[in-house]
Amino acid sequence: MEDTKKLKEEVEKFRSQLYIFYELTKALRSTLRLDEIVYIILTGLTAHQGLAFNRAMLFLADKKNEHIKGFMGIGPMDAQEANMVWESIEEQKMDLYGLIQAYHRIKEGKKPRFMEFIQRLSFSFSPQEGFIYKALFEKGPLHVKENKLHDLRNDPLIHHLKLREFLISSLWIKGNPKGAILVDNYITKKPITDDDSRIFNMFVEQAQGAIENSQVFEDTLIKSHTDPLTDLWNHGYFQYQLDEVLVGAKSRNEPLSIMMIDLDNFKNFNDTYGHIEGDKVLKRVSAILRENCRRLDLLCRYGGEEFSLILPLTNKEDAYHLGERMRQSVAEEEIARHRFTVSIGIATFPQNAQEKEHLIKKADDALYQAKREGKNRVVLA
Repeated sequence: MEDTKKLKEEVEKFRSQLYIFYELTKALRSTLRLDEIVYIILTGLTAHQGLAFNRAMLFLADKKNEHIKGFMGIGPMDAQEANMVWESIEEQKMDLYGLIQAYHRIKEGKKPRFMEFIQRLSFSFSPQEGFIYKALFEKGPLHVKENKLHDLRNDPLIHHLKLREFLISSLWIKGNPKGAILVDNYITKKPITDDDSRIFNMFVEQAQGAIENSQVFEDTLIKSHTDPLTDLWNHGYFQYQLDEVLVGAKSRNEPLSIMMIDLDNFKNFNDTYGHIEGDKVLKRVSAILRENCRRLDLLCRYGGEEFSLILPLTNKEDAYHLGERMRQSVAEEEIARHRFTVSIGIATFPQNAQEKEHLIKKADDALYQAKREGKNRVVLA
């Protein structure tokens, strides 16, 4: 009788694992976006129908291997929040796929506290950072138990996350360590079993393949959306990113400005000195504009001698000051033995327009007003 009961439990557990991987595989086929892939993986690790860990988080090394940064985390910050979240999931009867679909609402609204907390974490890509760096080079999951943490109590990763017992596994992409996934039972203190570790490793293998596919897709996307002459983003990427940034600005009630920039009298120079000299001018002007941008800004070649700039979290006054700095920087430099100027038009959400097309038109109208008024100036919509 006892053997039969145990066998039934094993069969039920196996069926549950098959369900998890079926749902996970189905969800991963629905997207190539890295953030969505990571959310799907971490949801599978934390959902009740999944592995039911209290917390799951993913860290990625940046492309130059200078830092290891928190990319995403799912879980509660404390026991009170955990109870609220679990009660809400129970009331809504959300299954694994329902939890995954909820990410689109998260992207458009305020991020959960734990996700924001993880994304603020950053460690140097250096042995001096301790455990997180060491874990990157370990193949297979590490099961770290509480009685092994005495020597690591001052380690930055252990300290920030208040870790006790946990699993961590590196992510190897094309033969190099590119990140790590970490899970624990921070709230319930439920012991982690050998079965948990085995299935966690299967999740990690799924994650590695999906993340590698996403990076190939993103590399292809970057190449297809990059202007070959200036190495700036192109018109198509400007349109795509403005949609994304505008959604975020609306949901968080944040300002957003865009700038349309035109190189004055460039056609005359191009017709006189030829396209090779003209290309030199465009490359140098684009470099000057980029040197004046902040890291969060998105500079694009809109077409011909026209550039566009997306300025998140930027009101009209700050955008004007940036535009003036760009205008002056171009005017002050001799390029191809000539002096050049730019005209700039600026429009701001929400004051000037609420929708993308209207915002672009307002900035365009301001640009042409700058042209009519004598060029080499910045005009606000």
